[in-house]
Amino acid sequence: MAIRIKARGGESVEQMMRRFKKLCEKEGLTKEVKKKQFYEKPSERARRDSRRSVKRAEMAALGPVARKPMDKKGPGGRDGGGGGPPRGPRPPR
Repeated sequence: MAIRIKARGGESVEQMMRRFKKLCEKEGLTKEVKKKQFYEKPSERARRDSRRSVKRAEMAALGPVARKPMDKKGPGGRDGGGGGPPRGPRPPR
């Protein structure tokens, strides 16, 4: 798969590079390059895929309430607060 960029009239090299990077990101090339940067054992890949599918199933079971974005001061933020112990799934309404 080849990505070709033609210079537009009056376009600088920086702008062309920005367009090229966006196209590469859109095609998924950067993710694939990062993924293939190091060898991953097939068992590790299977474990990662199974964890991803379990997480996807849990998110589907919880519904759209669980998909709300966290606020800026959530766990892992700079304020140092993580709250308390992690909460379990919310009960259905």
